[in-house]
Amino acid sequence: MKIKPLFLALSFIPFLSSCNHEPEHKNVLFILADDYGYNDMSLRNDSFYETPNIDRIAKEGTIFTDGYAACQVCSPSRASIMSGKFPARHGITDWIGAKSGEAWRSKKRYSKLLPAEYVHKLDTEYVTLPEAMKEQGYTTFFAGKWHVGEKGSWPEDHGFDINKGGWDSGSPKGGYFAPYINPNLKQGPDGENLSMRLAQETVDFMKAHKDQKFFAYLSFYAVHGPVQSTQEKWAKYREKAIDNGVAEKGFEMGKYLPTRLHQDQPVYGGLVETMDDAVGVVLKALDEMGLAENTMVVFTADNGGVSAGDGFSTSNAPLRAGKGYQFEGGIREPYFIKVPWLKNTPKECTTPVSGPDFYPTILDLIGAELKPEHHNDGVSLKPLLEGGEIAERPLVWHYPHYGNQGGEPSSVIRLGDWKLIHYYEDGHEELYNLRNDISETTDLAAQKTELVADLHKQLFDYLESVNAIYPEPDPLYDAEKEAAHLENIRSKKLPALEKQRLKMLEEDYQPNADWWGSVVTRD
Repeated sequence: MKIKPLFLALSFIPFLSSCNHEPEHKNVLFILADDYGYNDMSLRNDSFYETPNIDRIAKEGTIFTDGYAACQVCSPSRASIMSGKFPARHGITDWIGAKSGEAWRSKKRYSKLLPAEYVHKLDTEYVTLPEAMKEQGYTTFFAGKWHVGEKGSWPEDHGFDINKGGWDSGSPKGGYFAPYINPNLKQGPDGENLSMRLAQETVDFMKAHKDQKFFAYLSFYAVHGPVQSTQEKWAKYREKAIDNGVAEKGFEMGKYLPTRLHQDQPVYGGLVETMDDAVGVVLKALDEMGLAENTMVVFTADNGGVSAGDGFSTSNAPLRAGKGYQFEGGIREPYFIKVPWLKNTPKECTTPVSGPDFYPTILDLIGAELKPEHHNDGVSLKPLLEGGEIAERPLVWHYPHYGNQGGEPSSVIRLGDWKLIHYYEDGHEELYNLRNDISETTDLAAQKTELVADLHKQLFDYLESVNAIYPEPDPLYDAEKEAAHLENIRSKKLPALEKQRLKMLEEDYQPNADWWGSVVTRD
């Protein structure tokens, strides 16, 4: 794997208001990818994935190298973008639909703890980001994955004027090629690609509202499983994987599940590229409509790439682990902001930032008053985009659950370069210096006991202040059953994954009779 250095120098150029020619109408296009890893792009790693359009947003805007999702799984992160609150505060601490409490036993994981209960919908009492935008005269549009509540808590219940495809489901029911299963998306012709359809819906909205102020939120279902692509794109990425050299070993066993070691899944490569193609459709439309100079563009993801569990799709190296995990691979994300009316913005910013920050940042950049009583945990990043600084503050993650991907019940705090992880199974804590150790290989907790104590206090002071819910010991826990379950994963699941990986790289690989109806390329 070739990891390319990003822009090496920060451009801390003083902000000069005279250099900024602010448009009368400031539009916002917010693009959210699902399960999309920090390094799943050619900007950072040009040996496998090809993402010129996502790269373009980064290169024309500011790259927040230490940008984070608010959680290692989707629903909490999505609720945090909408509300400006960390998951511990809004209470959606797991993906909506996950088992909790005694119901967790039905998963037959035989875990030490019963995962905490959690809120199952975004509270309609919150003043959300789209509602705040409507107060400023914006027409609001949503396309794609919602997964922050059932009917009654859909996008239109939280401030979006138009909803194309947002409903209960966290995955693309029916897959990525029409016919779809989605009550809020008009059926497309057989073989139509979902990512391209959502992009076109967004373009149609922007064209219809090009003379008004608009807030368009394009929330891809991609690159969540099921992992699907066209035969053409699979062949392209199969060839790239083979050219890179097929490693003998594709997975290694983690605590609960095997983890993918390499970026060499050719169907997933095609899924990523198709999402990037869809991003390109939207960016091209902005150019053609003459809206590029007055439209702020954000690109980010809701959690890390899936290296274990689900589709075992990618490797997030050099970040550790992936979706569902407390490590950087689970929470550190692509986090790009392009603001055309701000000149001389830094190409890169290393200040730690998080999903709740988007709410106040967008308000600030369109000239609206902030709502700190609502976006409680977010701060405006406008000073950073102007080349300045913001006050150092802690970022907090609270995931009192076992993830489908192998993550553990834990809470995390990051302050400056330091990251503390508290584990609920046994109460032990790990401390990492992320500036020196981005891969989290060296636990410094035993050497920095005072720092551990201080960060522990800050973490739990916050959690107690928002009435966070914690997991509980399972009185029926059986260590022998858990050990047998893990041995089954090690002896059966791991070799099956290795076999599947090599099968996908065979010249005659075919997942089904018609490549999900996409044999004729329509994407």
